[in-house]
Amino acid sequence: MTTLRALFAAGMVVATFGLAAAKLPPAPPMDDAAKAAAEETKAKAAAASADAAAQLAKSQDRVAARYIAEQKAKGKAVTPQMAPAVMAVAPAKGAAPAAKGAPGAAAKK
Repeated sequence: MTTLRALFAAGMVVATFGLAAAKLPPAPPMDDAAKAAAEETKAKAAAASADAAAQLAKSQDRVAARYIAEQKAKGKAVTPQMAPAVMAVAPAKGAAPAAKGAPGAAAKK
């Protein structure tokens, strides 16, 4: 019996929420000041996100360096799987090879 009551209560909540959401008026159109404020907020959020990503990368590098130093102190050899410089200079897809003698350069001529 309590299961039936719980299902009935859940159904009433869902129905009430549906009715309340259906009665909400549409948002008014934004004027130029509101658009400028939204763009400024978006720019600030993007800058904060980039700053947070840089801080995260810096902290991950510190943790990795500390781990490698601790393992070297124990006498274990640790080799990182990917260097940070490799990720920064990785060419984009479809990019032409930079060196003249690079493999595939002759095939594209």
